[in-house]
Amino acid sequence: MPGADPGEAAAVVFGELPEFPHLPELPARGVGADLIGRTAALLVDLAVEVVPSGYRVTARPGRDHRRAVDLLRWDLDALEAAHDRAGTKPRVIKLQVAGPWTLAAGIELPRGHRVLTDPGALREFAESAGEGLAGQVAELKSRTGAEVVVQFDEPSLPDVLAGSLPTPSGYGTVPSVPEPEARSLLASVIEHAGRISGQPVVVHCCAPRPPVGLLRSAGAGALALDATLLDGAPGSLLDEIGEAWDGGTVLFLGLVPALEPATPPTLHDVARPALRLVDRLGFNRSILAGRTVPTPTCGFAGATTAWMRRALALTRDLGKAFTEPPESW
Repeated sequence: MPGADPGEAAAVVFGELPEFPHLPELPARGVGADLIGRTAALLVDLAVEVVPSGYRVTARPGRDHRRAVDLLRWDLDALEAAHDRAGTKPRVIKLQVAGPWTLAAGIELPRGHRVLTDPGALREFAESAGEGLAGQVAELKSRTGAEVVVQFDEPSLPDVLAGSLPTPSGYGTVPSVPEPEARSLLASVIEHAGRISGQPVVVHCCAPRPPVGLLRSAGAGALALDATLLDGAPGSLLDEIGEAWDGGTVLFLGLVPALEPATPPTLHDVARPALRLVDRLGFNRSILAGRTVPTPTCGFAGATTAWMRRALALTRDLGKAFTEPPESW
């Protein structure tokens, strides 16, 4: 979300999304507030520091790591305060963290290579993050009395699978990770998150060609995708989406623009990609009511506060429209 005030962000979330709020992220605050730094704050017995190339593992927590931990604690305090002020208490709250492959791609080992290049370090980071996640889920439950839905953000996973991440020198790329290996680690992390939360786990990948089949086979109970990028998708990807939907997987479809468009969109404008997808796959449109959660296409970090509020309201209205479609649809 835009801005640097966790209290304001939490108030907006509870005001616009009262039935399914989330713990806001405010990357404009800098080091420790972005996806990697925020998830690194959960690590147990591991610490990171910031170097010119990004985050790097370090022997003991320093200023950078402590800042990330403090920012996360302040966000939890702000969320608890907004929850206490809310008129209706939500049944569930969503928590977003970096998935294991994105985390391992975004942190360097002491010699500059990415964590994902060292199998031992990769396992250690996944286990450490899992332990920290268990504590975070327990604390959210304690503070709010709500159940917690865990979402793993995996924006780097397609590059991990394709072998397109650059090496420290910039002249080469990190070898691709085989799909079975990627699936195995994801499956263990998803299973752990589901066990500690007692809820289905969401995996988010807003790439144009997300690995839907891999994510579903790894145990994701819901997949978060950018639906506006699927119009030209190959048949193989559409088949994977159709199989996931047909098998009971919930789709979090990114439909509302993350940045304000030149022309204000109508409710039908933002619904159109979802309607086209359903029609192309041959499903009854009623599936949108039972197995779809409309979302923004991506994060609002670059948006204005005014558009962010409007977009969240559009997202909520779209969910209602999926349940009770207008006659014009």
